[in-house]
Amino acid sequence: MQHYSVLKNESIDGLNIKKDGIYVDATLGYAGHSSEILKKITTGKLYCFDNDEIAIKASNERLSKISNNYKIFHSNFVNMKEILQNEGVEKVDGILFDLGFSSPQIDDSARGFSFMRDGKLDMRMDQSKEFDAYQIVNNYDVEKLKEIFFKYGEEKTSSAIAKKIVDARNDKNIETTLELVDIIKSAVGLKYFNQNHPERNIFQAIRIEVNGELNVLESVLPDAIDLLNKNGRISVITFHSLEDRIVKKIFKENSEVNEIFKGLPEIPDEYKPKIKLINRKPILPTDEEIKENSRSKSAKLRIIERV
Repeated sequence: MQHYSVLKNESIDGLNIKKDGIYVDATLGYAGHSSEILKKITTGKLYCFDNDEIAIKASNERLSKISNNYKIFHSNFVNMKEILQNEGVEKVDGILFDLGFSSPQIDDSARGFSFMRDGKLDMRMDQSKEFDAYQIVNNYDVEKLKEIFFKYGEEKTSSAIAKKIVDARNDKNIETTLELVDIIKSAVGLKYFNQNHPERNIFQAIRIEVNGELNVLESVLPDAIDLLNKNGRISVITFHSLEDRIVKKIFKENSEVNEIFKGLPEIPDEYKPKIKLINRKPILPTDEEIKENSRSKSAKLRIIERV
């Protein structure tokens, strides 16, 4: 399946791109957003980050046809600030985060992201890393499984599913995605399974644990804010409530005056808001976009500007 960039126009417009600006695509994927940024900068520079070597190769081919004003790093975006400083880049004009998974990743059964296709339990974004979904499913004890299913999947039958997984692997290791789906189904019963699709939540939880997604997001957003020039912007597209909550919280903290100084005539510079919110409520995909790409349905876009 071809990759479709969610909220593409809205997120790119949100960056207010200048022809000579320096921009970062923190989540390159298959270069849907990067292609549009690169078309808009003539003397500027685009820096891209991604964990996935397959995506990087495809994106490099795509971007090289537009211009050579870009550089790609095979790295998680959590290392963005350090890598850019090594490149001599102290400040940038805009950063884009698209926290979704690209269709080629989901649709490739060998990557093990999909609960609808049979494949080895993997879910690694960076395939040079050893830690994968197989290790979580087969090695975590019942309490640890229950914890990640509840915390990262917000699944109310987490306890029953965790117990069933541990029971099942006493007979033999759980190897594939559809084996895991069958175990989830037997843990919750057919009616609950068909009505609530707990496999979505469980796969999400395992994927977040494999890739440390929420920890890296919490860690990178303050760095990203610090990297911005005055009037520089960040666009963040999230796909589930856990991500959106983190983004909303960090943006709120950095756009308000510290409680201690509220109401005072003079506020020290270091306690003034660093950013302003461009949209208080998240921007959502249009009905047309959802019709064209059902995977965009849960997307939310938040944009901030450095003050």
